[in-house]
Amino acid sequence: MDSKLYNEIQESFTNYLTEKNLRKTEERYAILEGVCAFTGHFDIIMLHNKIEEARYYVSKSTVYNTLDVLLDAGIVVSYQINSQAVQYELKKYAETHSHLFCTKCGSTREIKNMHIKSCLDAMKTPGFTPDFYSLYIYGICRKCKNKIQKERKERKEGKTKQNK
Repeated sequence: MDSKLYNEIQESFTNYLTEKNLRKTEERYAILEGVCAFTGHFDIIMLHNKIEEARYYVSKSTVYNTLDVLLDAGIVVSYQINSQAVQYELKKYAETHSHLFCTKCGSTREIKNMHIKSCLDAMKTPGFTPDFYSLYIYGICRKCKNKIQKERKERKEGKTKQNK
């Protein structure tokens, strides 16, 4: 991330903390820096590891609490992938893309589709101003599909051998 964008995000965070009368702690800014090091999705564990790699040690509860503050400040967005997994992303990077989620292995892929974007941009929503969107598409990735097809083929071949 370039320093200009980081400075804008940091200033926005500082303004939010001031407005809400929240403390401007070294830990919060270290976590913000860790968040800004990601150019895509991340989870709590990835963020905690990133912060520790920078030789800054904070508890996971501090990371969770600061992420809640960053969410409320509109700096970060969250995605509920399944009943247990939550991923986060800087709002600056989350503006308009869709997510492909494999229901077998849990892998996630982002796609940008200008047709979907233009349809959503043209959509009229009276009394509502969209900020960003995220479309979730669930299915089976190529790797899992190939594995399933291979297993089916092997079962079929096994039955054929048993019948002979």
